[in-house]
Amino acid sequence: MHLSENEGIEGKTFLVTGGLGHVGSAICLDLLRRGAYEVRAIDLRTTSPWSHLLHHKGVVFIQGDITKKNDVERAVRGADCVFHIASYGMSGKEMLQLSRVDEVNIYGTCHVIEACVEFGIKRLVYVSTYNVVFGGKEIVNGNESLPYFPIDDHVDSYGRSKSIAEQLVLKNNGRPFKKNNGQCLYTCAVRPAAIYGPGEERHFPRIVSLAKLGLVPFRIGEANVKQDWIYVDNLVLALVLVSMALLDDIPGKKGRPIAAGQVYFVSDGYPVNTFEFIEPLLKSLDYDLPKSRLAVTRALFLGKIFSVFYSILYPWLNRWWLPQPLILPAEVYKVGVTHYFSFLKAKEELGYVPVVSPREGMAATISYWQERKRKSLDGPTIYAWLFCAIGMSTLFCAAFLPDIGPVPIFRAISLFFMRSIQTIRMVFILAVAVHIVEAIYAWFLAKRVDPANARGWFWQTFALGIFSLRFLLKRAKK
Repeated sequence: MHLSENEGIEGKTFLVTGGLGHVGSAICLDLLRRGAYEVRAIDLRTTSPWSHLLHHKGVVFIQGDITKKNDVERAVRGADCVFHIASYGMSGKEMLQLSRVDEVNIYGTCHVIEACVEFGIKRLVYVSTYNVVFGGKEIVNGNESLPYFPIDDHVDSYGRSKSIAEQLVLKNNGRPFKKNNGQCLYTCAVRPAAIYGPGEERHFPRIVSLAKLGLVPFRIGEANVKQDWIYVDNLVLALVLVSMALLDDIPGKKGRPIAAGQVYFVSDGYPVNTFEFIEPLLKSLDYDLPKSRLAVTRALFLGKIFSVFYSILYPWLNRWWLPQPLILPAEVYKVGVTHYFSFLKAKEELGYVPVVSPREGMAATISYWQERKRKSLDGPTIYAWLFCAIGMSTLFCAAFLPDIGPVPIFRAISLFFMRSIQTIRMVFILAVAVHIVEAIYAWFLAKRVDPANARGWFWQTFALGIFSLRFLLKRAKK
């Protein structure tokens, strides 16, 4: 397919569902750069890291829920093309919120399809996932001829719901508009690899936060296991090319668009072991990635334990105070089993060739995370938190509380090391005093080194003492 780089974009109106997200915001900005008349972004959120930039560039923001038909119709009306990116349940706690996953991924997609038919939108580009054909069985250099993974065999609701939604999108390709004008809806699905880049919200934030706390205790699977990744700019290029390939009014090429009813795998084209891929990022942030490995079978058992535990906590899964699970079964398969695909079809039919190499993409991602770390409150692993919390609590109980519950045990342990109650009390008081002095020092030092987080440094150092202060001292030396 050989078209001008802005074919079907200049002067056109676009709707992007999930437009305030990482990929959504990137496609919005690229469409405006290419000369789109109007770009709308519908999202349940009111703000995101990109919302200010989107507003500044002229993106029309529509707050709405794609699970609500009226919100979708309000957003779709008058558009020339829809990029359906919004989804739910890709990773972490969201994966276990089964009803919400189906509402967004299946029913939301139905609303988008029906609105396109109702209001005569000729192009619908659906962002799908590798998981529609992958469910834990090895795939080497797969292509679009692979069958869908059996619906009932999916280990997570996200893969199952995205598979159903993709099939609905493709089934509605060529569906006539409700206003019988001889025209119809053309649809296409893009199946991207795991997405990364500056500001990515799903994979790297969780990995980095776990590594910061020292909660990445092992690598999963063998070292020769490989998966695909795709840099966000490469995905945006693929989506734009697909939208062009759904045009049916190109001079000399009228008729059924080449991408109509088709699916395309897209990636950077460099399969790599996930843990090797993220290692440069974690090293750049001074976080450790362990050398020990855990077999997939054992990791699955651990993932099932977390799945059961978090399922019991279902009513509170969307609460901020409930941390993300360490790993879930579907995530074990994603990092522990080889699955990568060829983008030859996208290259031959769309002209897709990645514009950003993995080296360039990771360099940009590392720069983003280094800057983000510089602006945030740094600190020790969870083991330092547990040591200080348990140690100070034990001393306090042993020194001042009566013999109730476990206090006698705490007192016996403390007496074994310090011999007398008076010594225990003195040690506790001195420890508190040292923490207070260190916290005050941290406050004044942070006012000079990291004023935006001065209060955080004070309270963290008050709780952890030197375990926190050493990170601030290290920052002050840079």
